[in-house]
Amino acid sequence: MPALRGFMNRKIVLFELNEVPVRIFKHFCRLNPGSALGRHWKELTRYETWTEDTGWLEPWITWPTLHRGVTNERHGITDFGQPLHEIDRAFPPLWKILAGRGIKTGVCGSLHTYPMPEDLSNYTFFIPDTFAAGAECFPQDVTLFQEFNLTMARESARNVSKRIPWKSALALLAKTPELGFKLSTAADLGRQLAAERVHPWQRVRRRTYQSVLAFDIFMNYLDRTRPDMASFFSNHVASSMHRYWAALFPSDYAQFEFTDGWVNTYQDEINFTMGKFDRFFARLVNFADENPEYQIWVATSMGQAATRGRPCESQLYCVDPKTFMAALGVQPDEWTSRPAMLPQCNVVVAETKATEFREALRGLLIDGKPTYFREPESGFFSMDFGQEDLQDRNDFVQLNGKTVPPSQLGLKAVQIEDKTHSSAYHIPNGTLLIYDPLDRSEKADFTQISTLDIAPTLLSNFSVPIPEYMQAPASLAADVHAG
Repeated sequence: MPALRGFMNRKIVLFELNEVPVRIFKHFCRLNPGSALGRHWKELTRYETWTEDTGWLEPWITWPTLHRGVTNERHGITDFGQPLHEIDRAFPPLWKILAGRGIKTGVCGSLHTYPMPEDLSNYTFFIPDTFAAGAECFPQDVTLFQEFNLTMARESARNVSKRIPWKSALALLAKTPELGFKLSTAADLGRQLAAERVHPWQRVRRRTYQSVLAFDIFMNYLDRTRPDMASFFSNHVASSMHRYWAALFPSDYAQFEFTDGWVNTYQDEINFTMGKFDRFFARLVNFADENPEYQIWVATSMGQAATRGRPCESQLYCVDPKTFMAALGVQPDEWTSRPAMLPQCNVVVAETKATEFREALRGLLIDGKPTYFREPESGFFSMDFGQEDLQDRNDFVQLNGKTVPPSQLGLKAVQIEDKTHSSAYHIPNGTLLIYDPLDRSEKADFTQISTLDIAPTLLSNFSVPIPEYMQAPASLAADVHAG
């Protein structure tokens, strides 16, 4: 597999566009040749990436692989909220390696960035991901946004909340000068809220606007602090692909059960979310053109492809973890909650209760099947729910051989408003695009590389020694200097 070609001593902006495969980039450019992506497409150095992770692929697994330069078999990260102290010591992420070497670093939303580092002296800004257990940020001004961001993320985990937390939204608005929100963003948000009054289904687009707001903040601090390396993570396109791939590519499915009405409603949603990314990309290109010491890297860690073409009426969620834990014999002072992406539920159980809780989980059947859970570290449990279309039954839960109403365990089959669970899911193939303002020549089409190549290449760019545990292709140094 060819090595990733790099450049020595360039500043890097790493835009982490979660899970977008090559197909979606090409599709968007065909539909929108006048977009920033379309205009610059042939100037981009283009790679199709491949994650070497094994087992079930999830972004909280594949991003640590990209960031740490080792696969999941070595870094062992399986879930949000998992204790990372020992893992960070053995296989630290890029931002910790770079900051530890005096490289000025900025972080906005990259996965597994909570809690914040104790030493922030070499960070120009640090905004943890939306699965953070707290709203702490650096600088302190951003904390108000993070509080709003975390609230909206929790409330719209599956169905988008109708509620707008006006008090915190207005307080956030008052911080516009410090945080860098643009007037065009305010106008865009106004148009979105007006559109929802006419077409209520468009409320699903609110997920995207969390990224729109966060990107304004990112660009503000990028421009003000000029770090050597900066990262920004967004899940907004991945979210729309999971839900609406079947509306955009109905011919991908041997069996297709969605209605024409559903397709007509949602067929433009992936293009909408990619359009927002294109605006982000245009701003980054302009920034790099004005500051040619920077390159813009767009990475995805993996991709998505079609899975099944049928609707989903409901999914089973743990809507009341307190009731669930009590039903399985764990008292309030014996456990703590950890952030998770639905339909997962993550908890840490006191050491004295871990064995009892583990055995209780083994006695929990849902629709006749054992509850799937992981315990990567003693006392940390990640439980997978999400069973579909159980809404018309009340007899699908058995605990220790007895049928129990789901409500007595804090479980509920939640109606899915847009009637889709996941018409596309994760595949190993992802994307890496590099824009270099100093090299606008036409580039060859896609070359394949491993995501394991990315971390050592970035370290080499900053003249940071590559750890022995990372995969360093023999031709890497030559390719880097050749740039």
